[in-house]
Amino acid sequence: MKPLDQTSAWQALTQQHNKMAGFHLRDAFAQDTQRFARFSTSACGIMLDYSKNLVTEETMALLIDLAEQEKIESWRDKMFAGDAINSTENRAVLHTALRTKERTPIDIDGADILPGILAVRQQMSVFVEDVRSGQWRGHTGKAITDIVNIGIGGSDLGPLMVVEALKPYQMGGPKCHFVSNVDASHLVETLKSLDPATTLFVIASKTFTTLETLTNAHSARAWLVEKLGSNTAVARHFVAVSTNEKAVQAFGIDPANMFGFWDWVGGRYSLWSAIGLSIALAVGMDGFEDLLDGAAAMDTHFRTEKLSRNLPVLMALIGLWYASFWNYRAYAVLPYDQLLHRLPAFLQQLDMESNGKSVDRDGNKVSVPTGPIVFGEPGTNGQHAFYQLIHQGSTIIPCDFIVPAQSQHPVGEHHIHLLANCLAQSQALALGKTENEVRDDLKKIDIVGSAAKTLIPHKIFTGNRPSNTLLVEKVTPFTLGALIALYEHKVFVQGIIWRINSFDQWGVELGKQLAKTTAHDLTAETITGNHDASTRGLLLAVRSMRQPARHVGAAE
Repeated sequence: MKPLDQTSAWQALTQQHNKMAGFHLRDAFAQDTQRFARFSTSACGIMLDYSKNLVTEETMALLIDLAEQEKIESWRDKMFAGDAINSTENRAVLHTALRTKERTPIDIDGADILPGILAVRQQMSVFVEDVRSGQWRGHTGKAITDIVNIGIGGSDLGPLMVVEALKPYQMGGPKCHFVSNVDASHLVETLKSLDPATTLFVIASKTFTTLETLTNAHSARAWLVEKLGSNTAVARHFVAVSTNEKAVQAFGIDPANMFGFWDWVGGRYSLWSAIGLSIALAVGMDGFEDLLDGAAAMDTHFRTEKLSRNLPVLMALIGLWYASFWNYRAYAVLPYDQLLHRLPAFLQQLDMESNGKSVDRDGNKVSVPTGPIVFGEPGTNGQHAFYQLIHQGSTIIPCDFIVPAQSQHPVGEHHIHLLANCLAQSQALALGKTENEVRDDLKKIDIVGSAAKTLIPHKIFTGNRPSNTLLVEKVTPFTLGALIALYEHKVFVQGIIWRINSFDQWGVELGKQLAKTTAHDLTAETITGNHDASTRGLLLAVRSMRQPARHVGAAE
């Protein structure tokens, strides 16, 4: 197989990039009054406006050619069918099965997985109803008022993001808290305000061996036992989302209160599984089902819509266009909705853990730039932080603006100001401000001559800085589910075109392995690990600082 950058579709896009050297969005909009209509489309309650991108109809056609050359539709069908497309781990990738509304059997190793999915969902439904209705009682007979989800990575970022986004839908449910960092401050500060008699812990770990999660879980267990005075309290205040029944039972959790999932559910794709138990406890099972329905609707759109109007495909191709041809190595996710404040962090893991790869599916070094850096903050906060660089910096950073037309909290003119800022920012990035426009503005406030000459360079905005805008009517469980699935499929499409495996994450392993030796050497009598000079020096410094504090000024 030819290296990707030597294929005909890639070469055609390279030529197209060269042709667009003089392209400017200001001119594109001036010359085509129908540009918005040509470059916008909708599905599943989401409108995608991609007209403020450095693309023409020819560009988009060539990008579609690239997708077809790399057999996107065939790979998509393999994923939905349960083929082992995670080649390095020989696993299927079937998070989509967790939200399907179809009842067509999906076979893995000769067994239909749908009955198991439905059984776990039913188990969740019964448990959620018991907790939310007050039928589930703690060790002292009190109803549960607070949930603490203990997990890390996908077992934290997904559920946390969704629970935060759906706060307006949490009437009548317990309050959810999330602990992920092995830094004890995260756990201690979370527990400070909680009553152990009314607190339920959800330990989310597929293997029930994850260091950070189990460290936090054992400390939470010790806190509960100390406060309630009995080891038997654990069974009424801890449940597990795991596949390791033996370890769960050894911890003190009744196996009947273990919610299972499967190795074909990747961590960053797991919120649709029992890992979403905290979501269901917060919003109720109906709300959780609505979330699944939104994702299922986007799955159907992704499977059935032609590539040229397919939201995940369009967003994937545009992002790839910038990362691989324009060498724009970052993009910003900018939700203009405070409740979506954890979405950028969630998408960081989804994108960077999936496509942060430098070898292809066959183990060869990739021939083109792959996954970009992802970052972001809610608007309007980000405008007062890093937008300066996005508008006038020497690095071009494409943006995704995400905004609901309706607020969950329609107070005064707040949402009008929010919407106005969102739309204005994307316009400013695209069109910019010319030297003549700056000069005219200064003249209106009587700044002319040398004073104007000094200021003008600082007030010019080059524009031609690309963005997508994703507009929804309102952030509901359904639209949020569709939005998350949209980004999941976007990342999948990009990985397929880049010929990488988006579903493993070997890059997280080396640090974990080294940490075991390092942890030993932090406390052992002597340092035995084979460390480099820097790490050894830092170990010695840390060991010294951890000795009992001496009185300042004491004689050496």
